[in-house]
Amino acid sequence: MTEKIQARLAAVLPTLRTLAQWLGLAGLAGLACGGAGAAFTWCVAQATALRAAHPWLLFFMPLAGLAIVFSYRAAGMENDSGTNQIIASVRGGERPPLRLAPLIFLGSVLTHLTGGSAGREGAALQIGGSISAGIGRLLRLGERNLNTIIQCGMAGLFSALFGTPLTATVFALEVINVGHFRYAALFPCLLSALTANAIPRLLGLPGERYRLSGLPGLGPVSLLQCGGLAVLAALASILFCTLMHQAGRLYKKHLPNQYIRAAAGAALVIALTLIEGRGDYNGAGGHIIELALEGQLRVPWAFALKMLFTALTLGAGFRGGEIVPTLFIGSTLGCAAAPLFGLDPAFGAAVSMIALFCGVVNCPLASIFLSIELFGGEGLLFFALACSLSFLLSGRYSLYSSQNIIYSKLDARLDDQYRQGGPISSER
Repeated sequence: MTEKIQARLAAVLPTLRTLAQWLGLAGLAGLACGGAGAAFTWCVAQATALRAAHPWLLFFMPLAGLAIVFSYRAAGMENDSGTNQIIASVRGGERPPLRLAPLIFLGSVLTHLTGGSAGREGAALQIGGSISAGIGRLLRLGERNLNTIIQCGMAGLFSALFGTPLTATVFALEVINVGHFRYAALFPCLLSALTANAIPRLLGLPGERYRLSGLPGLGPVSLLQCGGLAVLAALASILFCTLMHQAGRLYKKHLPNQYIRAAAGAALVIALTLIEGRGDYNGAGGHIIELALEGQLRVPWAFALKMLFTALTLGAGFRGGEIVPTLFIGSTLGCAAAPLFGLDPAFGAAVSMIALFCGVVNCPLASIFLSIELFGGEGLLFFALACSLSFLLSGRYSLYSSQNIIYSKLDARLDDQYRQGGPISSER
């Protein structure tokens, strides 16, 4: 009997050791990322408020761009690829240096302060990834554990900023290799996300929450209407991804000097802002998202203008994220297009916002969880349908060029293999 007990304890011991290890490591990453996330959230909010109170700060955008380029060059990171580097690092690529965290922090705050069109969550992934990678190097973690703790940092800071720990967890696992989900990292990432989420909330910084309005009754007609809107969102996601990548390429082709590129991008954003007149497309645009989710829209082409402003800003080398602009584009597109499908504008804004997010990041599970954490579970089936359609139809397009889509979404050989009785395989 004693030998059996010892054998069972010996079998359980590795699991308990792993549990204790990640309680410490993921908790530490969550605490560090929660503190950084709270500071980042507060600084971006203050920068946004200051710009709103002093619109003339827009004219300092060229100087902000020059400062951002100089800081990255001085730190030896002029070729930094942003979020793409963090995603690639989880697969064992070059690890993000710790100095990336203050660089992207400062760069994002300057971008928001002077009116660049950018979000926060892409910057959060970079800050969280670099902080957690620094922790991993300090503790001399092995290759696989270092990959996991980087994902913990991504989940932690995303959760701290947005207040969506479940979405942050699944996103950090799903975005790396689309079609492959590392379940071993689920607990560490969730613990990090929950820990990081608690710190800003304790400090009185609220997470993102919206009220879902105009929910239709569940039936064939409403599902078809929602599906039609999701198809439109998928097409818009392809357009946005293409525009983002092409803007960066065109800047580099015609303006190879990074300083001139940043100044030229700032000049374009300033000119467009003066033409537009309201400043609705500068910064993240959270107030426009809220209006769209209430069924209010100032101009029906707001989504196209936000695409243009964001591509011009980030393509020129300014720092920030693409996620909140994506939510802006999706919500305004849905609000404008929903009546065409017979849907309430507010509900259409919510569905399109989540569907377009799914289309640009290729993370259907994270997108469905995002709908629950932002809007509650009442319209879950509509959001699930929209996400699945957007994921399917957006193809291999992505905001992140380093994202690895392992399995083809549309395997043209499926029917032939089935008829031939052979195994069903997927294209890389």
